[in-house]
Amino acid sequence: MIYDVVIIGGGPAGLTAAIYTSRAGLKTLLVESVAIAGQAVTASDIENYPGFPEGVNGFELIDKFKKQATRFGTEFKIKDVKTIKESESNGKKAYEIQLDGENLLSLSVIIACGSSPRKLNIPGEEKFLGKGISYCAVCDGAFFKNKDIIVVGGGDTAVEEALFLTKFGRQITLVHRRDRLRATKVLQERALANKKIKFIWDSVLTEVLGDGKVKSVKTKNVKTGEKKDVPSDGVFISVGYTPNTGFLKGVLKLNKTGYVITDDNMKTSKEGIFASGDAREKLLRQIVTACGDGATAAFSAHLYVEELKGRAYK
Repeated sequence: MIYDVVIIGGGPAGLTAAIYTSRAGLKTLLVESVAIAGQAVTASDIENYPGFPEGVNGFELIDKFKKQATRFGTEFKIKDVKTIKESESNGKKAYEIQLDGENLLSLSVIIACGSSPRKLNIPGEEKFLGKGISYCAVCDGAFFKNKDIIVVGGGDTAVEEALFLTKFGRQITLVHRRDRLRATKVLQERALANKKIKFIWDSVLTEVLGDGKVKSVKTKNVKTGEKKDVPSDGVFISVGYTPNTGFLKGVLKLNKTGYVITDDNMKTSKEGIFASGDAREKLLRQIVTACGDGATAAFSAHLYVEELKGRAYK
């Protein structure tokens, strides 16, 4: 069997792409990872997605996306993708998508495999995920009004998150493993001048503690070895993201951090392969932008497949 499009990733970008390609009449298969859960589906409450004034549970939102894609004929498969290779079908260029114990053929591919927050891998991190630990201040900052908040990191993202959280939190404490910030100068100046932000320098988090939700963290000074217990209602970890694109090395052009490079139409370095959402190089990684990417990638794939089949509208 050959598909018109195989979509890799079952998050907002992939499901939106599936809705559009299936509705356009393309034979569509969406492949979801066995091992990697999407960021959206793990969100306990999403307040900034349009159309849900009271907020929506991440699992509920993704379930609605999936039902809509299914309604238009999208097929689903839960397997991890190993790699993608150029192939051919009936004299037409195609791609072979290699899964665990199975290979697929498709005229086009949409990459929507997302990225994962880089974790600290310390005790309590997994236990309190969604119960005081977050990796996105824009998503969850409003839940911490008048609370004491820890931000971990020293780069642009961490400092931007700390500054954003001053809109909500009572006290923001930024924990950084060095004695100065790595963020750009203007961000450093803003953070250092903000009375709501204090710093624990030369330190790392070693544990998150609580009773049902976060109550405190343990820090350790990397120079002196001094340990501290710091009361906190929330912990925002901002030490970067890792795109789930390991299977694309040598297949597509990636930037130095592993994100897929695309143009505005979601086209990648390989004709017939498109990318969308958090897996691609972009400015803002939010559900709403992932959906826009998915729709654009789907439209580009539709035009490509129609041209390949000699059915393009002239």
